[in-house]
Amino acid sequence: MYYIGYDIGSSSVKVALVEAETGKKIIVLNEPQNEMEIVSPHSDWAEQDPEIWWQHICTATKRAIREANIEASKIQGVGISYQMHGLVIVDADGSPLRNSIIWCDSRAVEIGNKAYEELGKEKCMEHLLNSPGNFTASKLKWVKENEPEIYNKIYKYMLPGDYIAYKLTGEITTTKNGLSEGMLWDYKDNKVADWLLDYYGIDQSLTPNIVENFTNQGVLNEKGSKESGLPSGIPVVYRAGDQPNNALALNVLNPGEVAATGGTSGVFYAVSEMSAGNKSTRVNNFVHVNYEEKAPRIGKLLNINGAGIQYRWLRNNMGTETYETMNRKASKIAVGSDGVVVIPFGNGAERMFNNKNIGTHFLNLNLNIHNNSHLFRASLEGIAFSFVYGMECLKDDNAVIDVIRAGNDNLFRSEIFSNTVATLIGHEIEIYNTTGAVGAARAVGLKDGDYNKFGSSITTNDHVMTFLPLKNKEPYEKAYQKWKQELELILTNK
Repeated sequence: MYYIGYDIGSSSVKVALVEAETGKKIIVLNEPQNEMEIVSPHSDWAEQDPEIWWQHICTATKRAIREANIEASKIQGVGISYQMHGLVIVDADGSPLRNSIIWCDSRAVEIGNKAYEELGKEKCMEHLLNSPGNFTASKLKWVKENEPEIYNKIYKYMLPGDYIAYKLTGEITTTKNGLSEGMLWDYKDNKVADWLLDYYGIDQSLTPNIVENFTNQGVLNEKGSKESGLPSGIPVVYRAGDQPNNALALNVLNPGEVAATGGTSGVFYAVSEMSAGNKSTRVNNFVHVNYEEKAPRIGKLLNINGAGIQYRWLRNNMGTETYETMNRKASKIAVGSDGVVVIPFGNGAERMFNNKNIGTHFLNLNLNIHNNSHLFRASLEGIAFSFVYGMECLKDDNAVIDVIRAGNDNLFRSEIFSNTVATLIGHEIEIYNTTGAVGAARAVGLKDGDYNKFGSSITTNDHVMTFLPLKNKEPYEKAYQKWKQELELILTNK
């Protein structure tokens, strides 16, 4: 028997099949082969057609069943991961009224800022653990203000994963974790933040019914079965945004456990007790997948825009160098890169700098002694130092750190990067070969509440290696302090 999991990204849809009993991966693939289109009608806007997600879900599902050579009737349940913060609005027939306004669209920034100012920091932080920001609720307010003829036709609003669950089951529902990523969950009162909807002038009836995770959220109807190729009657058991789901895929479920991502941007996602609260708008807080009223688990998320994109920029502008060659050359340079410092924040405003956009800086270059190997090492160190700086922000926000778990991708494949982070943070970094779609598929098995079995399947099937803090911390600490001094000079002058 098998479980199927989906990960709906903005570039592709990934699907995974796993064995129900062991969690072993059977197949992982993605659709389309080229990246999905992001429509940008205006600068800083980003939209996608929800029906395109569904079409690729159906294509990928049929392909996975065919290529894995299994019988569809042996698939017992569905898990869904999806790009966070997107807004999907549908009419009474369940048809999308417009393209989804997705996570990287910034049209609602000022709406969220105004709400934060008028409602007050104390109320927002006490009840939302966040600023309303440029999230789903603010995007819905934008539609009301700018497209009233569309707003007046709305039957329900949803997150992207809610829409896919609806297409499978015919039922429009959402989750607490979904509402929290839209800034629509009141942690203090443990219910929908209706007061924020009232402030925005949004009808409370537009909020879907709430379902719990790891339970039957609805079963596949005949239409969903026919279009997707999945058997009718099987349950959708789980759904979550991509970052909470990535944490689940890495077995990050309890306070002290941290999930890390080292892709184009970097992410730390630390699970905490709700009582840790939130001191800063530099860190976002979301309902974690195993949140319960009696044991509320919160995911503290810190994003670093200037991460892997910095190293990719170097590769693209240094001729024909591969990442492997770059890493090898960098390893021949001493810790501290012989004085070269790279401040790697050239991918837009950074939330951990209170939305300052400071750009990328190459500092202390000596044209007589430094070469591309120094730039490679300094870039890896600069990105690693930005992760360490981000971890300091999380600790300032009352996060507790015991262990870091990361996927075996991109930056974490670099020994220089991983050793630098592990040594300076002082904690192990466990590397796992897993994906969001695999995590979503395995999550179906959590309907029985056996977290130990779930964690064991990850350790058994996915653990690649562990980076331990190096004993000789001094050169790393010296290099980090120098980097931090350069960063603070730049921040002071911005």
